[in-house]
Amino acid sequence: MKILFACNENSCRSQIAEALAKNISQGKIEFYSAGSKPSGVVNPMAIKLLRAQGVDLSDHKSKHVSNFEGIKIDYLILMGCGDKCPNLVADERIEWDIPDPKDMEKSEFLKVIEKIRREVQKLIGTIYSEHSL
Repeated sequence: MKILFACNENSCRSQIAEALAKNISQGKIEFYSAGSKPSGVVNPMAIKLLRAQGVDLSDHKSKHVSNFEGIKIDYLILMGCGDKCPNLVADERIEWDIPDPKDMEKSEFLKVIEKIRREVQKLIGTIYSEHSL
């Protein structure tokens, strides 16, 4: 099972979702992230705040959605940036309304991380129950 988190820059929200999902699911599902206009870097604040929570983003790279063209994606999760990723084929597309924390203060950034964590936990719970994992 492959889940792709997508947003514009693949530097913050989608990277956080991928890292949290990998951490929560403990390897039972394949998680990826990508962007339609990747920035080339992962947001330093995201790396710092997740590291403090025991989640390592330091080896993550910002990737383009074209890397996933032609690959069967079970769930495509769009982070709420209005990006439709038209060239990606997915069994199910889900739109999350996650604000971009890249210019937020630490306390607001942490609230976004927690919102992503809740959405990821809900998604994984749904996948486990629907697919008997």
